[in-house]
Amino acid sequence: MSYCLNPHCPKPENLDNTKFCLTCGSKLILKERYRAIKPIGQGGFGRTFVAVDEDKPSKPRCVIKQFYPQAQGTNTVQKAVELFTQEAVQLDDLGKHPQIPELLAYFTQDDRQYLVQEFIDGPNLAQELAQQGAFGETKIRQLLHDLLPVLQFCHARQVIHRDIKPENIILRSSDSKLVIVDFGAAKSATSTALNRTGTSIGSPEYVAPEQMRGRAIFASDIYSLGATCINLLTMRSPFDSYDTHNATWIWQQYLKTPVSTQLSYILNKMLENVPVRRYQTVDEVLKDLKPQSSVASTPATSIVTPAVINKSPSQIDLELEELKTQFTGGSKAQNKNIPTQPPSTKSQPTSEIDKELEELKAKYMDGK
Repeated sequence: MSYCLNPHCPKPENLDNTKFCLTCGSKLILKERYRAIKPIGQGGFGRTFVAVDEDKPSKPRCVIKQFYPQAQGTNTVQKAVELFTQEAVQLDDLGKHPQIPELLAYFTQDDRQYLVQEFIDGPNLAQELAQQGAFGETKIRQLLHDLLPVLQFCHARQVIHRDIKPENIILRSSDSKLVIVDFGAAKSATSTALNRTGTSIGSPEYVAPEQMRGRAIFASDIYSLGATCINLLTMRSPFDSYDTHNATWIWQQYLKTPVSTQLSYILNKMLENVPVRRYQTVDEVLKDLKPQSSVASTPATSIVTPAVINKSPSQIDLELEELKTQFTGGSKAQNKNIPTQPPSTKSQPTSEIDKELEELKAKYMDGK
């Protein structure tokens, strides 16, 4: 089948080898070589299709992404154009990694922008979870060892993916390697145009708190990967594995099989809400994943909160001071990318905050 790429075509399905749409007359082949076969996705900024490259004898499959913003308003559309163009630029560099789709073409045809990239054959992890059931520790460790170096590659090139989730990770059938796809939400950490506060992009269930406030950092991708892991371990939404009343993760309660204390520690630290307490780099996570890591590896379904382990009094004072700055709306929280508290918290008297922080300090010092 040939699929018409005209968004307004009432009957886009056409027979194989047709050059022009029988309904609207639009050209069916892009750049004289790429023919769309069927749609596979649609978002706010565009549509995605499985296609074939007719310029090659084997007619290999590829993916066509058509820029077609649904949102209205000049600023929103301009933002969408910026993101789409940036995705092409980033894929041109990042696609050199074997676990990131290669960019094949980027062009404009009939006043619409198109991006053509390598087709990755295989199920995404959301599909794998539905078909195979909950992951165990071995599969989660393999996932982390497989994907962390890919994130490391992106971060070294100053790119934050911003939308790590099961649907954007494909288990490639040819070699069982995990591939990260959909860089449409990615941003450059050095781009002044896209680094402004206030742009919240990503899937809410997997997005770090600071990213929800428009301040994505490299550690935001680490958080999203951690949230992906607990979804795969529990078969529950990350939203359902977090106790909002006590501001704590409770994913261990929903495990299908127990995991080691070491893995629990690692995942909890990946999921720290306050960025300064989270892993800052992929290297730190990989170090703790090593078998000889000082973190214990005995089976367990729960673990002491990582933030209270091996803290000196001076470290505790520093972290509590950061929390106080966050609560009182000071500038230090902004400088360290710490999410600001809701307005109701800011109205709390400073003396009361001091009292609560002293109580927290006492708990830390007692090892509770």
